[in-house]
Amino acid sequence: MTPRERWLALLDRQKPDRVPTDYWATEEVSRRLLKDLGCADRDALFERLHIDGLDHIGAPPTVHRHPDDPEANIWGVRRKRVDYGTGAYDEAVYHPLAKVRTVEEVQAFKWPDPDAHDWEHFAQQVKRVSGRRAVRCGGYEPYLLYCSMRGMEQAMMDLVENEEIADAILGRIFDYHYRVNARMFEIGRGRIDLTYVAEDLGMQNDLLMSLDRIRRFLLPNQKKMADLARSFGIHIFYHTDGAARKVIPDLIDVTGIEVLNPIQWRCPGMEREGLVRDFGDKIVFHGAVDNQQTLAFGSPEDVRREVLDNLRIFAWPARWICAPCHNLQAVSPTENIVAMYETVWEHGRL
Repeated sequence: MTPRERWLALLDRQKPDRVPTDYWATEEVSRRLLKDLGCADRDALFERLHIDGLDHIGAPPTVHRHPDDPEANIWGVRRKRVDYGTGAYDEAVYHPLAKVRTVEEVQAFKWPDPDAHDWEHFAQQVKRVSGRRAVRCGGYEPYLLYCSMRGMEQAMMDLVENEEIADAILGRIFDYHYRVNARMFEIGRGRIDLTYVAEDLGMQNDLLMSLDRIRRFLLPNQKKMADLARSFGIHIFYHTDGAARKVIPDLIDVTGIEVLNPIQWRCPGMEREGLVRDFGDKIVFHGAVDNQQTLAFGSPEDVRREVLDNLRIFAWPARWICAPCHNLQAVSPTENIVAMYETVWEHGRL
């Protein structure tokens, strides 16, 4: 099978020839792997490690800065590159809606224009899709953006004390992404296989917020976005970190997710055997190779053992895509990453 055929077979509840694989990594890791493995580009790296992966397409914005703040992005958020020693991330350092107190102030903010994208460039991307790999397009992760615009502490308080403001901000974020995604899905009709719907709902030990707040503020618009994608025949890839077990039934029944990422199985409630028992007939499991301990601080043999455990636990008819639990970090040695992909290639035939 081609990589795309492998992914689509799993999504269609058909048995592929082998366990599909995916790749998530920081820029530092990707650069290092290209150098260490002597690969010229991503495609060469994927061939070297037998990674199926995805092709990502999207309409690039034609506006990059907020009209009232040339140092901020289109959402008015200023970011700063913060180096953590083994990697760097762009962190929000200015929250444009931090002091907003009324819905009128929310509406008065200069929100980005969903039409301000290079649609012709996107149409050319669609035409260049090779068909070898499955294609992912579109995204929706509203509360992450909400926190950047409002500040994390205030964003959490809003869900209890400022429901009207939360509704107003989340509503504007939804409207923008719905219009952008709808236009991309129309232009790419028949060529897009998956879309990305996400929210980091889990902490290390429990949900980030109560289940009733998730149902009140996040699930309804997640469902609308997923329904939009489904109307174009697009599958729903869902990302949430951490101990998300309590919300998985809602994600399946309300949002209608098909792929759950990243399966941080060391978090309470995310034990692999229990997930397979309770949800194995409903969703595809994506990830499950731990990058907080095994990939980062284990040996290649530890990695091989974990991949073999996953092959046993997620054995057909459970459906599993082998990948790291979230982005590979720079602390994960090259030999551990290679061990993960080589082990699933050697033992992952179905």
